[in-house]
Amino acid sequence: MSWKLDSDRPIHTQLQEILQTQIASGALPPGSKMKSVRELATEAGVNPNTMQRAFAELERLNLIRTERTAGRFVTEDAARIAVAKDEIAMAQLELFRKKMKQLGFEKKEIVDFVRSKWEEEEDG
Repeated sequence: MSWKLDSDRPIHTQLQEILQTQIASGALPPGSKMKSVRELATEAGVNPNTMQRAFAELERLNLIRTERTAGRFVTEDAARIAVAKDEIAMAQLELFRKKMKQLGFEKKEIVDFVRSKWEEEEDG
């Protein structure tokens, strides 16, 4: 798992976003057991308390659940995972839209630009 973290945003938020993306994309499949807080903290090079905060947020979002003696597991709720995927996609789309507006593109121009680049990629 890639742990590219930047210093301009809270680390626990970035960790939560990375794990949420892994769940939404299926890289962490529904029902799968999560690595421990300590294991993931070591992999990411962060304090276990920071990773725990990310886990707590994922639990609040109902993307993972804790089984008292067995550990943490990715939700099996496909609808909840689909909602998370849509939320991530919408956030990315909004960032893209804002950048394109800053460049002076209007809505139709943005759509036409994306369509043409997509078609170029398919033809390429």
